Amino acid sequence: MSRQSDMPLMRTLLHFSEDPNITVFRPHVPASSPHNPPMVWAVDEAHAPGFWFPRSCPRACCWSAGKPLSDIGRTLLGAGARMHAIESVWLDRMRSCTMYVYRFDAAPFSVYDVPAGYFSTTKTIEPLSVEPIGDLLALHAAARIELRIVPNLWPVIDAIVASGLEFSIIRKMNALPRGASSSTA
Repeated sequence: MSRQSDMPLMRTLLHFSEDPNITVFRPHVPASSPHNPPMVWAVDEAHAPGFWFPRSCPRACCWSAGKPLSDIGRTLLGAGARMHAIESVWLDRMRSCTMYVYRFDAAPFSVYDVPAGYFSTTKTIEPLSVEPIGDLLALHAAARIELRIVPNLWPVIDAIVASGLEFSIIRKMNALPRGASSSTA
């Protein structure tokens, strides 16, 4: 996809990793998107909160796009504008994770998915900077994002998909099976 004219011009894009020592990002095919050509992936600032998690942590994130909310959407968001959910088996890992943000010059990237804030390039990229992002739970609290800790992510995923809200569901393949919970897994 190419850069779209209705997208604001951005100077930098972000990539999140638990590894603080990446000096070069080479295009690759992620296991979650085997149909894509090799690319380097990045996200814009507005969608960065979807990456305030351990990399392998399955998560369901939803937010209002300014459209009227369905009953399910109102239930999911409550009084907030954004809600994230993880399974309880990931809470200790979330508390102990050190996550880093890499900043990239946006120029070599093209829009890949507007609603998700994803950008990609087939070029090898050197980061402009890298720094730790801090306590992941505190980041959610400071951004006023409700973080739900649930026994199984699938009921939340199903509700989000049915809600009409904008959403991002990441690392779904790492979620517990439907109907399982941390006490039965």
